[in-house]
Amino acid sequence: MKYAEVTFRLRPVEPFRDMLIYHLGEEGPYDSFEETRDGLKAYVPLEQYDEGFLREVMQEECDGCEVDFSMQEMPDRNWNEEWERQHQPVLVDDFCWVRAPFHPHRNDVQYEIEIEPKMSFGTAHHQTTYMMLSLLRDIDMAGRRVLDMGSGTAVLAILARMKGAAYVEAIDNDEWAYRNAIENVEHNECSDIVCLLGDAALLTPDKHFDIVIANINRNILLRDMASYVAVLNDGGTLLLSGFYQNDVAPLVEKASTLGMTLSDQRSRDGWQALRLEKQVSKQ
Repeated sequence: MKYAEVTFRLRPVEPFRDMLIYHLGEEGPYDSFEETRDGLKAYVPLEQYDEGFLREVMQEECDGCEVDFSMQEMPDRNWNEEWERQHQPVLVDDFCWVRAPFHPHRNDVQYEIEIEPKMSFGTAHHQTTYMMLSLLRDIDMAGRRVLDMGSGTAVLAILARMKGAAYVEAIDNDEWAYRNAIENVEHNECSDIVCLLGDAALLTPDKHFDIVIANINRNILLRDMASYVAVLNDGGTLLLSGFYQNDVAPLVEKASTLGMTLSDQRSRDGWQALRLEKQVSKQ
């Protein structure tokens, strides 16, 4: 299959790079991205390249940013083979080994997760996924009910189930990620994880969780945080990532209005992750 490589140059780069990645992947046919010093490169099957779509996205998402782009046709090659050659396994805090089926098995870790990447977000390579896995290490999952919003490959949901969670629900609004999640939970013998295609609209009043995980982006977290907290049991834990340092204050402020208190904050290459606890309501 022939691919188009679209190079974006952004001034400033953040937060517009992440916004472009999200919308090109969620609303368009773009299936892989490479961050560059001044923007990013995005890849799409050549027959699906649409300049008009790109200009619409930039007009909607890049207000306040100078942006230009160029496209070049890539040589015809086996892109799955290219992806496998570049894709490396990840060791998280010496306790969790996240690998693809073509990577070697390890016996010196507590948990090993096999992820068929297929371009879905959540292979532990990104700083946010790594931090969320690290945060999950420190939480007792035994018998807990866990919700993973924006689950991508379902790697976080899988770790929660491996650590003893009694019930795990993984939700993503991207059909490709949803299908990939189903495949991954089966590969890891966690087929009782409930994978759903959708968004926060699926969080109905009858649902209740002890731990809610949301590794998405600042705008969606601010928009949907009330829905996450509404299904979170008193004393429950909310884990958030997918944003930078300058996004922490508004997120913590929003959480505070919803009865949440910050108990942990982690940073990795500028990306942030938060652990918040829901206060126990007084009767």
